[in-house]
Amino acid sequence: MRYLILSDIHANLTALDTVLDTVKGRWDKVVCLGDVVGYGPDPNEVVDRIREIDATTIRGNHDKAGSGLANADDFNPVARNVALWTRDHLRPENREWLEKLPTGPITVDTFMMVHGAFRDEDEYVFAPAQALDSLLDARAQVTFFGHTHLQGGFTLFDNKVGVLHFKPPAGTNFSTLTTDVETTYLLNPGSIGQPRDGDTRSAFAIADLSNNTVEFWRVPYDIEDVQKRMATAGLPEPLILRLSFGR
Repeated sequence: MRYLILSDIHANLTALDTVLDTVKGRWDKVVCLGDVVGYGPDPNEVVDRIREIDATTIRGNHDKAGSGLANADDFNPVARNVALWTRDHLRPENREWLEKLPTGPITVDTFMMVHGAFRDEDEYVFAPAQALDSLLDARAQVTFFGHTHLQGGFTLFDNKVGVLHFKPPAGTNFSTLTTDVETTYLLNPGSIGQPRDGDTRSAFAIADLSNNTVEFWRVPYDIEDVQKRMATAGLPEPLILRLSFGR
């Protein structure tokens, strides 16, 4: 079974549809690690698409804030602005769908999925020391997480935490990780709609764990098209500009 692993789409329909078109026929099922909405101009359209492809989805912090399930008091002013805008623009049925999304971690097939960390879905996992608890708590060899918008991950082998970085070889769109049965993995597919690692391309993964492989993909999309819709919607300029820099 090949799983398309999506995360942090952030209401960016152009990026999502570009990814789906690029890897059409290469996956059997889809999972989404949360933050379907927030930041971007297409909350209803992205929710519709995720529901259409029947993605197994857990909630992210922006899904909670954008639906009104949680307040946005701990967001920075720019993110809070868009969370409130999202609430005003979501159709009732899509707000209800977001409100009912399950909390991670959950198990899908042979792997687990969580938005942030095992013990706190809103915690950012940037460093090995932060990853250790989740690696130790994991009830599967492979766990996929999101939230940081950074493609990569962590490993636990022989009581040592390692760091993984991925960059597709020249002329290709993905790099492949071959998993080892004695290693535990905490893997981040990166962000579809708002990458933050200096690479503006959408990031995601395709996992075929029955064959011990995870492909980490980068795909370019029409950033200017998204920026125009963001400007038309009156979304904050810093969010519009950051898409051009992948930060």
